[in-house]
Amino acid sequence: MLPVRLQSRPRSKVALNLRVVRRATLSTWLPVPEIRHDKVETFRKTAFLPSLPAKVPIGTSQVIPAALKWFGESRNKFNSSYLGQFASHMIPLELTRHHLPVDAKVNTISFQRAEAPFNIFLGWAAQANGDTPERLYVAQAPLNRLPKPLQDDLPTPELVATAGRGDVYDASVWLGVAPTYTPLHRDPNPNLYLQLAGRKVVRLLEPGFGQTVFAAVQAELGRQHSSKFRGEEMMKGEERRLLEAKIWLDKPAENQEKFAGLETTLEADEYLFIPTGWWHSVKSIGTGCTASVGEPRLSAAFLTLITLYL
Repeated sequence: MLPVRLQSRPRSKVALNLRVVRRATLSTWLPVPEIRHDKVETFRKTAFLPSLPAKVPIGTSQVIPAALKWFGESRNKFNSSYLGQFASHMIPLELTRHHLPVDAKVNTISFQRAEAPFNIFLGWAAQANGDTPERLYVAQAPLNRLPKPLQDDLPTPELVATAGRGDVYDASVWLGVAPTYTPLHRDPNPNLYLQLAGRKVVRLLEPGFGQTVFAAVQAELGRQHSSKFRGEEMMKGEERRLLEAKIWLDKPAENQEKFAGLETTLEADEYLFIPTGWWHSVKSIGTGCTASVGEPRLSAAFLTLITLYL
């Protein structure tokens, strides 16, 4: 039994989208195909095997416990009475500061990572809004390092417990207050990314286009950093500014590289499948809290299923 309700548009449309992406010469963002069918075979043929992104709504009847416990009724605020039980637990935090000196015209950004008690984030989130210059973000908090009750709120899907033989892979959690932003990057493994609260816009580039954009940014910076090993340099300074401009400016400059990609707005209770090597950048939109969980363990289960089909 899948933890998601799978359904697909006709495969010809999916294939057509990929052809358009590969042949387009202008900066264009096409919609990520949705899969709405309850058969694994549909997902396998239209998304996993051809390495195509897909959005998968799970439906309100299959909402996981974390979605009900971690947030208020409207899911726009964190439930501090519940999460506050774990206030002293250490979590990975990212601190981004936006600076606009009086004599400067350009906003500068500083960035730090540190381990801190959960109550630091919860206290900040309770009063933060879109104009708060200091931004805290719980980024890639490993699920297996969270307190046991919070792990239980994100149960291993039945698909993994059966087809995946119960293996638990390194799922991670992201918590923040809109707006949040993750620069262009790629992951080493396929991923199912579940939105728990808030809304995020995700823009994706297939591996070839993404590498071209990354190389162009590195050339502008006069360096040749590896795209496989990304560090804090992408979160601040000129690299962050250039990456954001190339992906999120809808009217590129005349001398900017032309490319095409896929885009989707991820709502609460929707999965996004991101294949290995696909570059992606993420922005939360709207107001209030935002939360997501990355499920590479689900993708491992699909790999197991594929070996059974072949």
